[in-house]
Amino acid sequence: MSSYNFSENQYLGLNRMSLTRRMFLAIFCFLVYYYQSLHQTEGVINKGDMFFVIGLVIMVFSIVLLFILHFKTKIENTSIILDGLWTSRKVKIDLSSIVSCNEVNYSKYFLNRSVYNLHRKGTIRFYTRGNEAVSLEDKDGLIYLIGSQKASELNRVINEYIKENS
Repeated sequence: MSSYNFSENQYLGLNRMSLTRRMFLAIFCFLVYYYQSLHQTEGVINKGDMFFVIGLVIMVFSIVLLFILHFKTKIENTSIILDGLWTSRKVKIDLSSIVSCNEVNYSKYFLNRSVYNLHRKGTIRFYTRGNEAVSLEDKDGLIYLIGSQKASELNRVINEYIKENS
């Protein structure tokens, strides 16, 4: 039973789509500040200073988000538990109801938004960052797609449980 332990934390600030969007906004603010400072006339308050402050706030906000937990994937006893700071409820998937487990690519797109318990196109998705995911199918035909940085380890642990208990 102890070989079925798995734990992984995924942080909100590491999502590629959100990080790219925030960096473009910050760079835009710094470029406007630079442009305004080049065309500043003597004795007039520089309106571009506001853009510099906004750019700094965006950068600080991005750094703070690196430490905010989006969700935690944990295997305890005979369940996969998905829980996080932003979630309104804990999702518990019983391993005894899992029929198959495969390691897959999460999406064909480079940028994906963070999701938690998103029911879309017949799958239930959990994702923060990366390209790898584990696809689980249960006895009822529900498909869970769990994005993970340790997808191969999660896949191995779940498949070991399936082999020993089927």
